[in-house]
Amino acid sequence: MMIDRTSDRELIVADDAELQPVIAAEFLALADLLDSSSEPDWDTPSLCDGWRVREVIAHLTMAARYSEEEFMAELRECEFDFSRLSNKIATRDAELPAGDLVANLRADVMHHWTPPGGGYHGALSHVVIHGLDVTVPLAVPRRSPDETIRVVLDDLTEGGGHAHFGITIEGRSLHATDLDWSYGSGPTLRGRAEDLVLVMCGRGVPEPRLEGNPL
Repeated sequence: MMIDRTSDRELIVADDAELQPVIAAEFLALADLLDSSSEPDWDTPSLCDGWRVREVIAHLTMAARYSEEEFMAELRECEFDFSRLSNKIATRDAELPAGDLVANLRADVMHHWTPPGGGYHGALSHVVIHGLDVTVPLAVPRRSPDETIRVVLDDLTEGGGHAHFGITIEGRSLHATDLDWSYGSGPTLRGRAEDLVLVMCGRGVPEPRLEGNPL
């Protein structure tokens, strides 16, 4: 994996081909976790407003169940409103057996899927962020390796991904307390890498888990 050593920390600047197995590992780790989860676990409210764990997984794995043609037909029915489509499919497919949703996480199509225009960097953020939407409420420690979460942090900051969630980080310094990663200058917000990811995605993070002024 190629490393950019031009800064004071090692940044993974993986191209798409290098990120694909990392994404597959994220899906498989989430599948292994949920394969032994109880029914109450699946019904636990996630960090996505109004969605339980099962709705998040149904949303995360849409590509395992719908061809591009089927997806576009659903999108047309929702008048090309992606948020409306996401809620429709998540609500409907959350009723699938948990075993089917776990199998979707393990499906090869998910390990190679990329969001339109997002490439594998977008796919990695997708599975890591939604994975945290599930594991944090279940009180499961971060499962993503340091190198993986660092890529997501870099994509959300230097890559500008935070803007998609309506979050502003200009004039702020972010510092991870559980790995060697920091960004920016100004008033500092400190926290674990996973919590910095979540706050940049507009998720609510309990105050004791972050130190400094909120974004």
